[in-house]
Amino acid sequence: MHVPDGFFNVATSVSAGAVAAAGVAVCLRGARRELDDRTAPMAGLVAAFIFAVQMLNFPVAAGTSGHLLGGALAAILVGPYTGVLCMAVVLLVQAVFFADGGLTALGVNVTIMGLVTVLAGWAVFRVVTGFARGKGGVTAAAFLAALVSVPASALVFTLLFWIGGTAPISVGAVAAAMGGVHLLIGIGEGVITAVTVGAVLAVRPDLVYGARDLAKPLVLRGADGESTTVAAPEPVAAAPAGGRLKPFLLGGVGVTLVLAGLVSFFASPDPDGLEAVAENQGFGGQAGEHAFGGWALADYGEVGRIPVGIAGIIGVGLVLLIAGAVAFAARNRDGVRA
Repeated sequence: MHVPDGFFNVATSVSAGAVAAAGVAVCLRGARRELDDRTAPMAGLVAAFIFAVQMLNFPVAAGTSGHLLGGALAAILVGPYTGVLCMAVVLLVQAVFFADGGLTALGVNVTIMGLVTVLAGWAVFRVVTGFARGKGGVTAAAFLAALVSVPASALVFTLLFWIGGTAPISVGAVAAAMGGVHLLIGIGEGVITAVTVGAVLAVRPDLVYGARDLAKPLVLRGADGESTTVAAPEPVAAAPAGGRLKPFLLGGVGVTLVLAGLVSFFASPDPDGLEAVAENQGFGGQAGEHAFGGWALADYGEVGRIPVGIAGIIGVGLVLLIAGAVAFAARNRDGVRA
């Protein structure tokens, strides 16, 4: 759903940029509550993983594909504040190095693909985990959170385009088209998110931010009927020894590199949901030329005849370094999450 240059007028682009900048600033402060020396590397890995999986377009309808957005996944794994930072880094790297998403539309993309997906996904996740407990509940909540986040993002795009788009549209028709195709994409997003969260829960439940409240306080009743509440241990399971974090991170990086470097060759070549709707609804021609569209890495290496897998590996490295640096800069330096 990467919005290109030319879709929005100057006022809307600037306004969305201001909203995105304010949101990122708030999240830089809020991430201190979620990050410490142990979890900051996880943020870099999550951002890199989202970048890699976004390259893997999957078919959703005749001639239309979709791909992971990742906001709900990021929020569940590393927290909503850190999740927004991860998404912002991914979108920045895609826009600057791969000409994927317009530079003037960066604020719009961070708003709809970062802020909206994280907020919508996290809200649904918290509601569902309020009554669906245990690892199964977390996994089911992850599916529903991701499913809802995608059409929510699509509908916010439609609202923004109705307000400040550069072509007249039938808002009802575009909303129906965007909502419909992105509901289908949301199902794929939900499956990917649930599988990923379930896999991390299986091996390192202590690294799933959204599972931190699973353990309930223990209530002890004495012979006299008096009740005493004992604080629960760390969520889900006691954290494994710190030395085991490195193998997990290395394994995660390995999986991410395989996805970007090998699986990306099998991604669907069909236009994604936004591109298909824009073409069908008559505003696809508003897309402008990207300022960096001539770079070798543009369109994931196609411009410079770089194999998509090599371009993907380069992108994973860039995102991993930048997101990791941002996370370490934003972390709680006392080593304890607030």
